[in-house]
Amino acid sequence: MTVDDNEFFREMTLRICGSLDIEQALAQVFEYLRDHVPVDAIGLGYNNLDQEGIDVGRIFVVAKSKRPEVDFIWRGGGDEIVLSNEAVALTRSVPADFPTAFAFNCLEEHPSLRDVFPGIQKDSALFLRLEVGGGLAGVLLISAKGHDRYTEAHTRLLDTVREPFAIAMANARRYREVARMKDLLAEDNRALTADIKRTVGVEVVGADFGLSGVMEQVRQVAPSNSPTLLLGETGTGKEVIAHAIHMASNRSAGPLISMQCGAIPETLLDSELFGYEKGAFTGATERKRGRFERAHRGTLFLDEIGELSPEAQVKLLRILQEHKFERVGGTQTIDADVRVIAATHRDLEQMVRDGSFREDLWYRLSVLPIRIPPLRLRREDIPLLIQYFVERKAREMSLARIPRVPTHDLDRLKRYNWPGNVRELQNIVERALILSSGDGLHFPDLTSPGLDPNRSSTSRPTGRPMTLDQAMAEHIRSVLDQVRWQVAGKGGAAEILQMNPSTLRFRMKKLGIVKNQPFGTFCRGIGATC
Repeated sequence: MTVDDNEFFREMTLRICGSLDIEQALAQVFEYLRDHVPVDAIGLGYNNLDQEGIDVGRIFVVAKSKRPEVDFIWRGGGDEIVLSNEAVALTRSVPADFPTAFAFNCLEEHPSLRDVFPGIQKDSALFLRLEVGGGLAGVLLISAKGHDRYTEAHTRLLDTVREPFAIAMANARRYREVARMKDLLAEDNRALTADIKRTVGVEVVGADFGLSGVMEQVRQVAPSNSPTLLLGETGTGKEVIAHAIHMASNRSAGPLISMQCGAIPETLLDSELFGYEKGAFTGATERKRGRFERAHRGTLFLDEIGELSPEAQVKLLRILQEHKFERVGGTQTIDADVRVIAATHRDLEQMVRDGSFREDLWYRLSVLPIRIPPLRLRREDIPLLIQYFVERKAREMSLARIPRVPTHDLDRLKRYNWPGNVRELQNIVERALILSSGDGLHFPDLTSPGLDPNRSSTSRPTGRPMTLDQAMAEHIRSVLDQVRWQVAGKGGAAEILQMNPSTLRFRMKKLGIVKNQPFGTFCRGIGATC
């Protein structure tokens, strides 16, 4: 049957590009093509170098007729075939003047080519080399039973649609790679979500006792998209509660992105929160998404929000009100579908009265405030927390047996006031596991001055109550003394306090903590009278 070249090109292109599904497109091509060209099977494939530098062919998709009637089998995949030198020469290492379409009317004379597409070992075959942008995108093979089935007219006709096939092949390969990466990301997200649920969602120790009121508030605020403010001393587990809110919300399938506000220098805050465009400043060699953009349709946890400068507070208030932002150096307005959870150990109401925290931002954030009680106010949780940390740390340390905590040590732990709260308890348990041997777990440091169970963590030697900053400064200084003022590294104060070293240095500078400073001078530096 004769066919007009233009009509053939138009009909074939419509079928090739008529579907993003390459299998469906090839089936439509097969059905149309067999009325104009001898064809019993048609396949797409490509080849590239494997890890050992060997040319490897991969079957992309195949369609063939099992009977004279219309009956197709489609097979996509990635079956590997090690190509022969002759096959490589036809697809990759070819002279510049080598034809892009060529036929073999007796494949028995070229046995290496019969292996290019296993299962399509016919008598006659027509090949198209599919090139895009000067590179090889793949190979199209059309085969038919019998010898001498393809003429020069068939080869010329198929050569007219080589470019649409090449574009479709390149796009299909990119589409499959994107789909594969999407599946991998989805799998990673599911695994990460499961880890978070195991680590946080079902392990809020004390949820039925000292934190029962907090968990009731979590259940109330979780369905809302309004900002939530977590208030509590350092080490009380504000990040754990933030995770619990996220996992109980309708955004649990989305990301949970965290940022320690006190650890980000003022000059980098905009780029961290909002991202930047390529060329926005020196060193911006590519576009980068900020925390708000990464948290799209999820939750952004801003820890220690009381550390934000007045300028940063204005920018945060704007995005909370307008739900829009722009990248640094960009002009495109991006929607922010993000639920914000903020946390701080500071007295924000006092900071508002002092003028160091914006009143409008305070009201915006404190729509649903949750106050997390310190460990000294929920002593009934201490045995549960000790057992939890002992079991978890024992597994991490690969101990053969989980040590037992003696009753007298447990009583002393319950009497201690825990200025560092749950974080301090975790560190003391880990220290005890390292120092102890045998089945029993002992806490020798409990009798040291730094862990005097009768000493109040909120009182100065005069008996007057300490401010939160004063208690925190004293605790940081105590830990620094224990590690001989090693801030970073293994066994350093930052590791014990579970803080970023730069955050700890920032906190030390802010609280006026200096090595070898007399205690009275130190107290007066943070507003105490010693």
